[in-house]
Amino acid sequence: MVGKILIVDDVATNRIVLKAKLAMACYQPMLAADGRSCLRLAREALPDLIVLNVRLPDLPGIEVVQALRADPLTADIPVLMLADTGDAATRLAALRAGADDVLVRPVEDVILMARLRNLSRTREAMAELGQRGATLQALGLAEAQAAFEFPGTIALVADRAETTMRWRKDLAAGLGDRVILMSREEALADPVPGQAADIFVVDGTLGGSGGGLRLMSDLRSRSATRHAAVVLIQPQPNPAEIAMAFDMGANDVQPAGLPGAELALRLRRLMRRKQTADRLRASVQDGLRLAVIDPLTGLYNRRYALPRLAAIAERARRAHGSFAVMVIDLDRFKSVNDHWGHAAGDAVLVEVAHRLGDNLRASDLVARIGGEEFLVALPDAAQADARAMAERLCRVMRDQPILLPDGSALSVTVSIGLAMSDGCGPAQDEAVSQVMERADRALLAAKSEGRNQVMVNHSHA
Repeated sequence: MVGKILIVDDVATNRIVLKAKLAMACYQPMLAADGRSCLRLAREALPDLIVLNVRLPDLPGIEVVQALRADPLTADIPVLMLADTGDAATRLAALRAGADDVLVRPVEDVILMARLRNLSRTREAMAELGQRGATLQALGLAEAQAAFEFPGTIALVADRAETTMRWRKDLAAGLGDRVILMSREEALADPVPGQAADIFVVDGTLGGSGGGLRLMSDLRSRSATRHAAVVLIQPQPNPAEIAMAFDMGANDVQPAGLPGAELALRLRRLMRRKQTADRLRASVQDGLRLAVIDPLTGLYNRRYALPRLAAIAERARRAHGSFAVMVIDLDRFKSVNDHWGHAAGDAVLVEVAHRLGDNLRASDLVARIGGEEFLVALPDAAQADARAMAERLCRVMRDQPILLPDGSALSVTVSIGLAMSDGCGPAQDEAVSQVMERADRALLAAKSEGRNQVMVNHSHA
């Protein structure tokens, strides 16, 4: 089974028929005949989605939706309402109460099932983002994002200017968001940083039959618009096209001539959901960044560096190339902390990290892998070039004192152990850990020979 769906309808025939359809689609249907049963089952079973009749014998369906949204346990469960009439007032009331959509009976099976799949995917995506964010917060790698709403940007896209002008006029009184008019080419152009559209309202016949779907597919393929919501307006909708649009990822599909108040309400709900997803996504990205970044120096940490080094080694092996590994250690760093304090020690580490980054190529790897120990990997480097780079790093640390927080200056030196891996030689299958061990042995030799120097380990044994 791929998900639990709670069917709430006072007509037994409706429940049985829908139960059979959902079971055939490999859902796990659950049944309730009234509003109170719905609320109880929703709390107990936590279904993935609720299909709710607008008219129920004990409570109005609108009140049931309001109760579901007011309960933290059920607030995020998608609710698809079914109405016996298509009057705009009923749809507006249901949407204001918190329903995700309202379909009017009789509903084409292909549309109903596509909409259920669509809402389920949205729910799963939001839940996954929330779980990742919660995990990172529990590990101390992310902070909870503040839940506040702010004006977004809605782009209206159609071939005919009068179409988008009419849409904007219809929406004028119902939105606090910025509304812009776009052509297809403008929608696909790289947006100004920070000004990408949050929602695209697209004419389904843009550029000809199926043009809206093609634009949506193009928007989904671009990083700047991948997470934008898309609403398709179909002038002459048919069930197959509507179902295809939902299955391709449209957030909503509506007929031309939809009242402006209803379209505005749908767009506001999409904007809230989109902003919530953006906040969750940002929290996850921040957490992942913190998971691989050393918070003091801003360099990568060991958790990131070792897999990255393995990737460098694999690329060198495939290309029969070479790479160099340096292990860098600050000389007598304990005395810095003992005599100058830990704030001074931190300042030294930060400056050393800056100097390393400033003197390496963009393709090189630099990471802090211990208290005062750093790792540098040079892809596609010959031994002579790697040795020259290591000597240079020694000089840039030694030649200029580091300023401390109290204004004084401190001279610092480093010792560097260097090891090469040659993909063309007998050591082409040498493990990364072995290269690291050779660099560590070279570092120990540099320390024992007086520090402030580079030693190279040539042995592959």
